Parts: sequence; C-alpha cells; structure tokens
Amino acid sequence: MIKYLDLQRINASFEPELSDALLRVSHSGWYLHGEATAHFEQEFANYCGTAHCIGTGNGLDALTLIFLAYRELGVMNAGDEVIVPANTYIATLLSVLRAGLKPVLCEPSPETCNICVRHAETLITGRTRAIVPVHLYGRLADMEGVHNLANRYGLKIIEDAAQAHGAIYDEGLPGKENQPWRAGNLGDAAAFSFYPAKNLGALGDGGAITTHDAELAAIARSIANYGSTEKYIHLYQGVNSRLDELQAAVLSVKLPRLNKDNARRREIAKLYKENIHWEHLNLRSTVHAGDINEANVFHIFPIFSSRRDELQRHLAAHNIHTQIHYPIPPHRQEALRQEYGMQQLPIAERIHNEELSLPISPLLTDEEAGQVIDCINAFV
Repeated sequence: MIKYLDLQRINASFEPELSDALLRVSHSGWYLHGEATAHFEQEFANYCGTAHCIGTGNGLDALTLIFLAYRELGVMNAGDEVIVPANTYIATLLSVLRAGLKPVLCEPSPETCNICVRHAETLITGRTRAIVPVHLYGRLADMEGVHNLANRYGLKIIEDAAQAHGAIYDEGLPGKENQPWRAGNLGDAAAFSFYPAKNLGALGDGGAITTHDAELAAIARSIANYGSTEKYIHLYQGVNSRLDELQAAVLSVKLPRLNKDNARRREIAKLYKENIHWEHLNLRSTVHAGDINEANVFHIFPIFSSRRDELQRHLAAHNIHTQIHYPIPPHRQEALRQEYGMQQLPIAERIHNEELSLPISPLLTDEEAGQVIDCINAFV
C-alpha cells in the first residue's frame, strides 16, 4: 500500500526529538500561554518575516479572528463584502460568515486554480473591503495582481495560507520589487492551519495569524482569549482559541526541517510532471514548465481528468491511495445552499468534478513515486 500521506511514518522521522519535546511540556506543568507557545510564535514570525504571530486553536479560527479584529477596528462592518475564491475549502467562506461579513465568490484561473484577479475586479462594489487569496494546493496566488487590485480599490489583503507553509514569492511585490517574500508576509494579515496533514503539521489542531499590524495582532490575540488581555477583564465578546503548549512544542521541532521537506515535495512533483503520459491519457495539471520552484510547496499534487473516479478506482486496485480536494464546491454544499446555491460557477465546478490528488510526502521514495507513475500510465 502506498498511502496518500503516512502521518505515522512522518512523525516517526522526527524522533526522538518529538517525544522529548512532549515530555518536557508534560513535566513542566504549564499547558497554555507558556514558554513553548511564545517560543514557537517568535520562531514562526521570524520564519515568515512578520513582526507578529498569534497561535490559535485552528486555521478556521485564525482566519475568523482576523476579520473579527478588523470589525473591532472599524475597518469592516456587518454585511461588508469579502472576495474569496469559489474553489476553496469551505472554511474560507465560513470564516467570513462567522465574522458577520459576506463572501463574494470569484471564479479561479483554469491554469492555476487560484483566484482570477481579472474576474475579482468585476465583483468589487462600494461594500467590498477585502480580498482573500487562497494559496491552493501549496501554490502561491498571483500576489502582484492581488496587490495592484487592492491598491486601486483600497482593499485589505488577507492570505489564506493554510496550504502554503514556506512558499516564497520571489517576483517582487509593488513597491517591494526584487525581494523574496514568504507566505504569511504577502498581505495585511495571514492565517495558517497546522492540521496534522499540512506541510507543517501538529499532532492535533492548531493555527496561527501572522501580520505586521501591531494593533490588529493585539486585538486578535485578545478576542482569541475570551476578549481579555487581563484576567477577568473582557474588552471584546471573545472566543476560546489558543494554541496549546504541546502543539507548539511539536511545531518547534518540525519547523527547522520545513524547507528541506518542501524541497523533497518539489522533487516528487518533478518526477510526476516529467514522467506521467499527460497527453496520451488526456490528463491536465496546474503544474507547467518552470512552475516547480519555491513559489509552490506542493501540499497537494493535483491532476485533472474527466474520468477521475475511474482513475481513482484503478489506482486503489493497485494499492495506491489518492484523495479528492474537494468533491463538492462550497456553493453546492447544503450548508450554503440558501445563499449561493443558485450561482453558476462552471470553472470551479469543473475543477471539483475532475481533481485527483496523488501521494506526495517528503518521505515518499523515488521508487514509490515510480510505482504511482507506472500505474497511472497503465490506465486505459
């Protein structure tokens, strides 16, 4: 069996440091708001190149807290609009809705599956306050285009970087040309998830906000702690969303290897790109010549086929496990049917109908990748 992602194998590769870190926290007697969390927050802020990092309970909370903080700052008000990609995990939309704002769905670019800036511009109204580029599958969105759009219309840029830990945008941003910038430092604020399957994954749920905005950071941290900065004094109607000491310790063990692991993911992506018989099998990919670089950390390696389900069954029959990201687009989910069910978004719908994710892991061997390639190429 070639698993889609063998988490047990990945976590075992960090031993004994991982167990040692867990034991230190366990024996410390301090499990929330302690040294391990403060240490990781500083490390991750430094890694992303931002002034602030706020650990949260999960990625959804991280994104929601950014919007709630902007509401407290008066930057956004109830009912204001936020442009989000139509083909994303539902959490992106839920974060906007939880903050009392309105997600506006934008079709993606067929070539990248990321938000289409040209289409986004047609959606801007007098109530638009922000745009959320989702770095889907680990590939950075067109941030130069996003910045140009945001600057013209006075929009906040809030990255959904839940799949892009470590990705580097080296093309330069408006006013910051010729400088590399890492995911989490490409807008006004960013949200990360540390769900176990992420490129930087905890042993449970976890998330983080990164930003240079000190006021935003302070308010988001307070809201995440019941709206309090001083015990039993509550300035905001807050929630409970904190990165615990155990998860922070795990992330500190894993962070130093993130760049190396991402590089290995790119090596596997190169094997897939160069050896799968794309045209013969009528398969498509968002990975093109020259695309395998640090702007893509390949959290997912997606392929697209009108015979997706048959191909998945074929691979499963040969003990190769794949996944679909995601089988139902957000606007077709029952939870959002009333608000968005009548929308026609053919590009997003085709992506969700045809996407299949191949095994990709920093511990996948060349031999295992070769077995995946040979099995795909044998598909009739």
